[in-house]
Amino acid sequence: MGWLKRLLGSQAPASTSQAQPQSPPFGLASGRSPALAAALGERLSGHSQLLLPEGPQTVWALGEVDLGDSVRLARFYFDDEDYWLQVLTTGTHPAAASDIVLFGYHRVQPIEGDDDFQRLAGARSSLGLPQVVHDGEIFSRQWGVQAGQARLVPLIERVVNTQARYTVRHLSMLYARDIGLADRREFLLFSVEEDEAGTTCLSTSLGVTLHPTDFTVT
Repeated sequence: MGWLKRLLGSQAPASTSQAQPQSPPFGLASGRSPALAAALGERLSGHSQLLLPEGPQTVWALGEVDLGDSVRLARFYFDDEDYWLQVLTTGTHPAAASDIVLFGYHRVQPIEGDDDFQRLAGARSSLGLPQVVHDGEIFSRQWGVQAGQARLVPLIERVVNTQARYTVRHLSMLYARDIGLADRREFLLFSVEEDEAGTTCLSTSLGVTLHPTDFTVT
């Protein structure tokens, strides 16, 4: 069993205090299979660094981050653990969805103690600076207006899968860059993730904007 399924609670006891996200956008419920359009890889070639998944994926876990004022991040984790989809939703109607981003995990680093935290995500790291460089490309910070290092943004994610309901606490920072395609950007998301058992890691995810026409769900 991989690190993601451990973090998202496949072995955690179920709880009745959390509800499964209602009316998931695009029909992205547990067990459904989103498949990317065949032409998407060609469109992104030479523009995005993200390697697209091959073939349909299966939604294994659903996460929800409540941002307040009926605005939520709906997250759909795929069974192969390499990719996940994020959709910004407003209100309760499935059609009120925007800002679709396909993410792929680039790196996961365990954090054991304050020294690791400061080195990887704290004052001794580059996280929160106005710009970071990833594989030779410059990404600009999307959260925070400070001239120097901005604080990581705390988020609480409620996760549900077929075996458990779980909470993951995040300290996150989002970066992005233009890739020369209309209405598409590439994203770099850093997140210090802590599960209910206190296990902590820093995940780095690379993502790219999707349009609703870029995928189908069966």
